[in-house]
Amino acid sequence: MAGIDLSKMCDDTLISLSCESVRPRLLLHACCAPCASYVIEYLYPFFDLTVFFYNPNIAPEEEFSKRYSELVRFIGTVYGDDVGVICPRYDHDEFLHISRELFDSPEGGERCMKCYELRLEKTAKNAYDGGFPWFCSTLSVSPYKNSSALFCIGTMLSEKYGVRYLPSDFKKKDGYKRSIELSREFGLYRQNFCGCPFSAEEARIRRAGKTADQH
Repeated sequence: MAGIDLSKMCDDTLISLSCESVRPRLLLHACCAPCASYVIEYLYPFFDLTVFFYNPNIAPEEEFSKRYSELVRFIGTVYGDDVGVICPRYDHDEFLHISRELFDSPEGGERCMKCYELRLEKTAKNAYDGGFPWFCSTLSVSPYKNSSALFCIGTMLSEKYGVRYLPSDFKKKDGYKRSIELSREFGLYRQNFCGCPFSAEEARIRRAGKTADQH
């Protein structure tokens, strides 16, 4: 993957689509409102978007519901009915099943790769079932997410399901910065962990370390 500019690949694809008379449909996996805010803004001129909130990694269910509600609020406020939202039934066991032997995996390691694949495969399959010619994820807007790994997984699933994966590294060109600006503008709920219990524990440890350093 060294030397591949995913941001440029995305831009080149969008330029080619700008010549189309009708925006093609894209199923966009979203992890939360802050990450989705910039990605939707960026892709909206080129695609007929439907957001797919599939995140069984998030726990507890109250956290899942809060993030989903914020996503719906943001989309409704800015885009109204122009951007749809799909939310499959919450089932945290789906995440626990793929991570059961990876409890000791570090953040960004094999457990995260399995989680990427779990969520992207569900998105690709639903794109195929729903007649969407394209799919993608907001995950790469985060500086903590591996865009190259997401591209490899997305490309593999594209071949499996026959739905095109949009290459992307949304954190580039100040995408992450723009997501923070939009979060502040719309008062979006932001969180300091990806959503799973493992990332929540790592965030707790980081906070505890910072607190200790201040004393």
